[in-house]
Amino acid sequence: MSIYTKTGDDGTTSLANGVRVSKNHIRVESYGTIDELNAHTALLEAVIDDDAVKKELHAVQDNLFIIQTHLAADDSKPCPFELPDLQKLDCQRLEREIDFLNKKLPKLHSFVYLGGHSTAAQCHIARCVCRRAERILATLSEKHTVDARILCYINRLSDYLFVLARNISTKYQS
Repeated sequence: MSIYTKTGDDGTTSLANGVRVSKNHIRVESYGTIDELNAHTALLEAVIDDDAVKKELHAVQDNLFIIQTHLAADDSKPCPFELPDLQKLDCQRLEREIDFLNKKLPKLHSFVYLGGHSTAAQCHIARCVCRRAERILATLSEKHTVDARILCYINRLSDYLFVLARNISTKYQS
């Protein structure tokens, strides 16, 4: 199978259910931004030195692939394959991780200066991309159906990345 199909040379692409849309369609923008977030998460996983966090980031990547799949199919036509499910438990898992990491941190009294360590900075980059994805999903949801679990998960993921970045910065300040 060739990597190039030439069908997108006119500025359109096919969604997972065969519907053709412009490459600047909000749906393409949404799953493309999740793809970018997944790449930043992969880089973060590669540079982090904590096995428990690596495991969590790998689970995040799995869920981002699921989210991309859902966003790549619209509801105007049935999808030729069964879409994998994002579970409510996935959002709750992030909440448990946030609570666990947050217990280790001093109370926040001001804005956080980004950086302090390259791994923390990478975490903040992933968080910023996650927030952009969330804004794009909010726009998408104004005209198209977006599963509420996806919106919850992306919102919680940005919180997780923020708390993780603070933990990393604290670790390297010592």
